[in-house]
Amino acid sequence: MLLTEFGEKLNREMPLAEYPRPQFVRSSYYNLNGKWRCEFTKSGEIPSSFSQEIIVPFSPEAPLSGVNRVLTPDEFLHYERKFTLPEGFNKGRVFINFGAVDQIAVVYLNGAQVGRHVGGFTPFTFELTDYLVDGENTLNVCVKDYSDTREHSRGKQRFKRGGIWYSPQSGIWQTVWLESTPQVFLQRVRITPDYDKEQVSFEFFGTDDVVTSVYDGGELVAETREKTIKLPDFKPWSPESPFLYDVVFTACGERIKSYFGMCKFSVGKDENGIERLFLNNKPYFHNGLLDQGYYPDGFLTPPSNEAMEFDVKTAKRLGYNMLRKHIKVEPLLWYHYCDKNGIIVWQDMVNGGGQYGSEISVLPFIGVNLDDTNYKTFKRTDVECRDNYYKELREMLDALYNCPCIALWVPFNEGWGQFDSAKAYDLIKAYDGTRTVDSASGWHDRGVTDVISKHIYFTPIKVKTGEKPYVLSEFGGFSLRIKGHTFNDKMFGYKIYYSKESLTKAYKRLFEKTIIPQLETGLAATVYTQLTDVEDELNGIMTYDRKLVKIDEETIKAINERVKL
Repeated sequence: MLLTEFGEKLNREMPLAEYPRPQFVRSSYYNLNGKWRCEFTKSGEIPSSFSQEIIVPFSPEAPLSGVNRVLTPDEFLHYERKFTLPEGFNKGRVFINFGAVDQIAVVYLNGAQVGRHVGGFTPFTFELTDYLVDGENTLNVCVKDYSDTREHSRGKQRFKRGGIWYSPQSGIWQTVWLESTPQVFLQRVRITPDYDKEQVSFEFFGTDDVVTSVYDGGELVAETREKTIKLPDFKPWSPESPFLYDVVFTACGERIKSYFGMCKFSVGKDENGIERLFLNNKPYFHNGLLDQGYYPDGFLTPPSNEAMEFDVKTAKRLGYNMLRKHIKVEPLLWYHYCDKNGIIVWQDMVNGGGQYGSEISVLPFIGVNLDDTNYKTFKRTDVECRDNYYKELREMLDALYNCPCIALWVPFNEGWGQFDSAKAYDLIKAYDGTRTVDSASGWHDRGVTDVISKHIYFTPIKVKTGEKPYVLSEFGGFSLRIKGHTFNDKMFGYKIYYSKESLTKAYKRLFEKTIIPQLETGLAATVYTQLTDVEDELNGIMTYDRKLVKIDEETIKAINERVKL
């Protein structure tokens, strides 16, 4: 079993114990991670007994869960955890929060169903108040996961894993916790900085009776009941200076902590008339890595929050300013680490749909761009799953809207489960007019998008400028196997190398001969594949266990000093 150093130090009693929602921090917090009981059955009925222990929030398929068992589509996965609320915890109402449960979850408290959620990558909350009893309470979660056998959103998971498709996982895979609120309470806040008007606006849900206090470090710079606050001479957020304002919302007897960054992401022409991505009203080159967020010991679940921060800080230390979060929605702390360390994020929506064939993946290589309103061709015939896509898309936008780091949304990638991308674009822009959108990353571009987005691994990279910024949203994929640091004996990569030296030379040549010369002529962003190895894919800057950087670090840093406008 391949372990990260973080997995080697796993705290089985309380893994990932830090407060999991850094942009809306209540003092009320009861973490339910740790030892639960679980059972696999053919029925959705709560079992009378539970035979196995599982370490939540690791999926049963992940080594750190202690279960090592795959949930099949004809089975149900049942969880049970007993808890007693601490004295004084209940302030009037009690809620349970799930960071993510893959794929369909039904939650029970003391035998009564309290809620059902569909979608394996977005957070959700249910109220428990009316179902609580004095003393010990019994919490049950029943999970169904069809993975790639149906059209639900699933990401890179496949039962027949291999190549660019990874091991399936199921069930609870992000933090579970309880919180308590007054009867009337501030449910959430939508924070919208306006860079040009030197102000920030707050939209409140649950109550409008809120006092908002904004701090620059320990200094109070504004306090008001108004929903818009002027910030003359504000400090902007950027990768070079990731300044964050702290904010406290006082409402209904609670003080809730948050933060925001004053930044603006847009597109426009530079002084030479070339279309560029802009940051804070200036052309800015996004120099990033594809980041799948997989771990050999936790799969989609980081073995610790420190592990997530390590990935972000490594990218930053090596001189990159952006990560494309690929086909995954991370725990909210990951975005906090990007906010804090100054890493721009391109955020993918999780893909679904049926089994993709060559008509989706291959035809764009020969210039054939298909109409994605043809649901049969794109394997999107299930109406319910199409509706679920938009529900989950809104949940993702809501969950991540307040993160200063997010610059660009990617609703579809390489045609995987793509449908009605023009409609998705319009929905996102109406929901969030502060970010740019890459409607169909790689290909099957229907013309309704903010960028020209290309994935180029084999043909020569030749930038063709046009009416939109040209972004190389995937390229590279150079692979190297390092003995003792791989998931298995297989090896997938677009170009194979056999030493750190030869890989370093190839990486250096690619940037010096192809990428850097095209910055001035129109290349607006790059996403190199990828941050870490993932299972068969050995094309990471780092090994899968995060123990080695496979390309000479000083070479990477020197190149990244030149990959800018």
